[in-house]
Amino acid sequence: MRSLRFVLPVLLIWLSAAALAQSDAQRSFDLLKTLAGSWEGIVKTSPPRAEVDGKQAQVWLRVTSMGNALMHEAKGAGRPDDPITMFYLDGDRLLLTHYCDAGNRPRMLAKASPDGKTVEFEFLDLAGGSQYGHMHHAVFTAIDANHHTEDWTYIEPGDQPVHAHFDLQRRK
Repeated sequence: MRSLRFVLPVLLIWLSAAALAQSDAQRSFDLLKTLAGSWEGIVKTSPPRAEVDGKQAQVWLRVTSMGNALMHEAKGAGRPDDPITMFYLDGDRLLLTHYCDAGNRPRMLAKASPDGKTVEFEFLDLAGGSQYGHMHHAVFTAIDANHHTEDWTYIEPGDQPVHAHFDLQRRK
């Protein structure tokens, strides 16, 4: 009976802690939601793409759907494109769907970094054609409350990757 009095409280504490513990997906989603706001910065591409490299970019992130989704919108100087990316939890997974100007919708699956400041997205699948290429990989790194970076990899036709690095500052 004595051991039951000891085991029962320990079990209850353990179950309570487990119920309160957040999943990696939830922690990553919460981190991304701290980036809500208006951002601007310079884009660097590798290999260099004259239409984008060294140009100013604006990014807006907005928490929507009662906190269940995060919308990301990007606009580059002198460019007509305006892609939208949605982040959302799907059970214990954090997903993004990128509504690409190439006319397709790649989905990517998040994995958290040990430091808790980076969220990396790996390609999961693609809806729509890939004849014009598709977005394939994304990494978001929170530097501080007013600075973050985004690294996007686009796969061009012929499987040629183009990396774009956004160094963004929060607009006041």
